[in-house]
Amino acid sequence: MVDLKLENQTVKIEKGELVSYNVGGYEYIHQKGSPGWRNADTEMFPIIGPTADAGFLVKTPKGNAVQDQHGLLRELDYKVMDKSGDTVVLVKEYKANTKVKNTKFPDKSTAAELFWPYDFNFQKSFQLKKNGLHIAFEIEGENGMPFMLGYHPAFKLHSENARIEAHGSTIGIPAIIEVGNRAMPIRDCKSITLKDQKDLRITTEGFGNFMLWTEVMNMVCIEPVTFYPYAVEQVKLHHGFLGLNDKNTIFKVHLHPLH
Repeated sequence: MVDLKLENQTVKIEKGELVSYNVGGYEYIHQKGSPGWRNADTEMFPIIGPTADAGFLVKTPKGNAVQDQHGLLRELDYKVMDKSGDTVVLVKEYKANTKVKNTKFPDKSTAAELFWPYDFNFQKSFQLKKNGLHIAFEIEGENGMPFMLGYHPAFKLHSENARIEAHGSTIGIPAIIEVGNRAMPIRDCKSITLKDQKDLRITTEGFGNFMLWTEVMNMVCIEPVTFYPYAVEQVKLHHGFLGLNDKNTIFKVHLHPLH
């Protein structure tokens, strides 16, 4: 467990996963073991969305890759590269075409192994500042490597009337539940506010969109994404790729408590 602390803010990170962000005794992160989702946060890379209907194949310039839902990054382990009182830097490394065991096999998937035809280093960092928690993702890889990136944090809800504000509209949790597993897209959006007993503004750089998902009233996932995958058929998922270049290697998420 890695702990960060700054004044009345504390963060707990377990194997790269943000399992607690507590400000003055108020917990913002969904607690593992509570109803809703077995995790607290994860990343979606190098693809977002399901692939089963495409035979788990995703088209790339170097041929088809085998990817399960939301990519293979989550099957890799983080290493702590640097740690100070208010900052931690973690990294995952991958060598092109290395076969990775798919933990969803065989219960939830028929793809036993996954692979990606490109090398990459994926860095995730957390830094506590006076105005909140800053999370950054930095990607190193071959110029032009296709990819999508999504961040998938889950937030604890404290009241029955918790809601989301985005683009000047208010979205209730029942409306998000009703959309189901496809998740609700909030396109062309860089800032969302979670309204609850205490409010939290989530702002991003580089992503451009959000997805909202939950199946329960006690948590909600507010997910910055570069692409909404349900906009295309699974066999056309490659239409949502970005190409890695000097201008899109760093993506940022800021969790800013408003009270």
